[in-house]
Amino acid sequence: MKKRRVFIILGSIVALFFLMLVLLRAMSGGTPIGQKVAVIDIAGIISKSDATIKLIHTYRDDPSVKAIVLRIDTPGGSVAPVQEIFTELEKIEKPIVASMGGSAASGGYYIACAADTIVANPGTLTGSIGVIMQFTRLKGLYDKVGLEHQVVKSGQFKDTGSPFRELTEQDRAVLQATVDDVYNQFVDAIFKARGDRLTRAEVVELSDGRIFSGKQALESKLVDRLGNLPDAIKIAGELAGIEGKPRVLRSERRTSLFEQLLGIKQMPPLDEIFSLPGVTFRYQMSLGD
Repeated sequence: MKKRRVFIILGSIVALFFLMLVLLRAMSGGTPIGQKVAVIDIAGIISKSDATIKLIHTYRDDPSVKAIVLRIDTPGGSVAPVQEIFTELEKIEKPIVASMGGSAASGGYYIACAADTIVANPGTLTGSIGVIMQFTRLKGLYDKVGLEHQVVKSGQFKDTGSPFRELTEQDRAVLQATVDDVYNQFVDAIFKARGDRLTRAEVVELSDGRIFSGKQALESKLVDRLGNLPDAIKIAGELAGIEGKPRVLRSERRTSLFEQLLGIKQMPPLDEIFSLPGVTFRYQMSLGD
């Protein structure tokens, strides 16, 4: 009797396990377990790349992830982190689809160029292709309050961009040369990604810092299709050869207590909030800020 009870219990457990598998498969729209589309969120001002790259590597090495969707909602950010994210995405052999949210401008568009297909909403704010250096000048304020800032430097350009003095013509020439170099890197990245749709001359013409709606970007061949995030996920599943509705894997960002108290979705990094005035060097949209 005892052995019979044990077999009945074990049989019930096995039957329940297979029933759960059937239910999970039915809930996933008939998609075989293990075939997923991963969504990577790139939101807010891009000042660091470590967390995003870690997530890229996680999905790259996960055999159950067959395609990746980049959900981009950012005005851009610092040059180096943008390029680091773009470089890691270029190494991915799985299909990548970019889904543009409210904005995917400047560095956001740069990252989107790593995708096989770029999808934007008609009203997405994108473009703003270019580089910007910004300076905060405090010399006039210091003069008014009677403060003097003194510098000992090793070379003529060591304090270029200092908030405590005016830029000289030589300073401007050095900075402009650097901006032009990084701008050309941006143009090269776009042309490499979309050279089958645009000539380099056409890319340069579109890369004067102007912004585009998603609809305008489609007309200018900067994006491939109009649609939302579910559309992008569907396209990614199709590119990966997933039959039926793909399962979605998405790592949700935790909201800090401070953000919850203020009622905002994303605070700028503290190092940006409290950074001293000086040179900023960005692939970032700037609308009078």
